[in-house]
Amino acid sequence: MFKEENVFNQRLTLNLPLGIELYVKREDLLHREISGNKFRKLKYNISEAQQLGYKQLLTFGGAYSNHIAAVAAAGRILGIETIGVIRGDELVNCYRENPTLLKAEQDGMRFKFVSRSVYRERTNAEFIASLATEFGSFYLVPEGGTNALAIKGTEEILKNDDQVFDYVCCAIGTGGTIAGLINSSFDNQVVLGFPALKGDFLSTEIKKYTVKENWQLVHDYHFGGYGKVPAELVDFLQDLHMTTGVLFDPIYNGKMVYGVLDMIQQGVFKEGSRILLIHTGGLQGWNDIIKGK
Repeated sequence: MFKEENVFNQRLTLNLPLGIELYVKREDLLHREISGNKFRKLKYNISEAQQLGYKQLLTFGGAYSNHIAAVAAAGRILGIETIGVIRGDELVNCYRENPTLLKAEQDGMRFKFVSRSVYRERTNAEFIASLATEFGSFYLVPEGGTNALAIKGTEEILKNDDQVFDYVCCAIGTGGTIAGLINSSFDNQVVLGFPALKGDFLSTEIKKYTVKENWQLVHDYHFGGYGKVPAELVDFLQDLHMTTGVLFDPIYNGKMVYGVLDMIQQGVFKEGSRILLIHTGGLQGWNDIIKGK
């Protein structure tokens, strides 16, 4: 399906206390256009769609959605038509001012803009049926890409060599990436998830896909909720990029790495801990959020 590029673990050369070692798994380099967890989540879903003979993929997302961008790019690369149901009908006449949606359209995605109230019906069977009437038969990829086939893909992030790490840390949107990491984690590891959204509902979603209990959610670093990017975070990520050469997006991964470094300074991790950060890509967030301010 997609050609995978090389992924490696890069040590972040920072002055850390207590002999702690910090590495980042460069999943952002997995594919030039479909990076990180979006590649993993789409891999088996698109294979399933192709095997079943579907000619269209339909999915859901907001104006700055990494998932929308990834589905559109995958469709262009593989010759599959794509449809995006976009939250916010106010965008219908100005969406080309949004870099994510403009690129998705250039990749061939067709849009249906709906109000926020209608968007909340995205899992409703009658609403899905109405979309099939409007667009014809399609393979449905859920918002954020998370389903059982997505988990199968994200379970492939950790490799045997990663058993040396005591902690595995990742940002969370819909919960699909951390569920896969939990399933493939080793007995000696704790998996820490950093939600980009407010609220405690994600625990229930994650438990749908895993029975392991070696994980925790850290709710202290969402910076006010999804899409909230204060100047403090921007400055931190730019400084980190200058120091390490690694750029993290400000919507998901940046908040995770900020949280991990803050927890290290607070002494949360034991002496000599080896910590692995999962870079899930999504760097188009810089174009949409930072450069737009």
